[in-house]
Amino acid sequence: MKKSNLLVLSSFFSIYVIWGSTYLFNKIAVTEIPPMELACIRFGIAGVLIMTIAKAMKLSLKITKNQFFNSLIAAFLFLVYGNGIFVWALKYIDSGFGALLASTQPLFVLFLLRLIDGKKMQKKSIIGVLFGVLGMYLLVSQKDITTSEGSILGIFMILTCVISWSYGSVFVSKADLPKNFFVSTGYQMLIASVLLFLGGLIFKEDFTSPLSWSYKAQVSMIILIVFGSIIAFTAFNYLLKVVSPEKVATSAYVNPIIAMLLGWYVLDEQLTTQSVIASIILLTGVYFITSRKKIAKNKVTTKPQKV
Repeated sequence: MKKSNLLVLSSFFSIYVIWGSTYLFNKIAVTEIPPMELACIRFGIAGVLIMTIAKAMKLSLKITKNQFFNSLIAAFLFLVYGNGIFVWALKYIDSGFGALLASTQPLFVLFLLRLIDGKKMQKKSIIGVLFGVLGMYLLVSQKDITTSEGSILGIFMILTCVISWSYGSVFVSKADLPKNFFVSTGYQMLIASVLLFLGGLIFKEDFTSPLSWSYKAQVSMIILIVFGSIIAFTAFNYLLKVVSPEKVATSAYVNPIIAMLLGWYVLDEQLTTQSVIASIILLTGVYFITSRKKIAKNKVTTKPQKV
């Protein structure tokens, strides 16, 4: 096997399995680490490491005032609200269930493009939306889920996070940001870390020492930083350059399956028949959306955030 082919395969493994597993590790970590502290430390360390690597690669770290402002907006939409609140909501719902809700992002991106740019939906997109709405209804209408304490709030907040990610995707596709995507991500992570720290102070989170965390929480944090925030995202960036966007977008319907299986196997999360049926319908809708024609011309990244 050629070295380039092996790199492509390993990169797909990263965005499929590693990104899919981040829901599990976030769920484990947030049970004892305050969500804003969790995200603050994760993105702060990852941002420093990314910028250090970028400097070693002799990439330009220059940033204009406008680029910094746009990076701040992107950091808030993606990492502060989109990720920070998402992790907080995992305290109330299963990780696999949250991953399925997150998989509706391509659907929301389509709606936003329709509202903001007036772009017409293709037939495949319309079919995908119909499947997506039906799947989401079946998913959130389960009595065992909606009657559990805090589940309605968790579901609602995750859907607002999906909207935040979706708008962030549309915004970033048009915004003036540092040309190198790796450097741009580093800035966003560092900015988000500061905002999350301030958010923790404002909402009076009880910051904890990493030394007081359990072994499981410490390992989860390390995995989220190294594998989720650096390796998988680098693999994602690499794949966007060497394969078609349609193939990269397949992570949108592989991640939830990985998350559901890991949540069921590791955390004994409930896997109901209705959830399985709903996931099949929902992910079929995502497939129709991500496989529509001319997807390469829509420079909107449907899943930039599982960092």
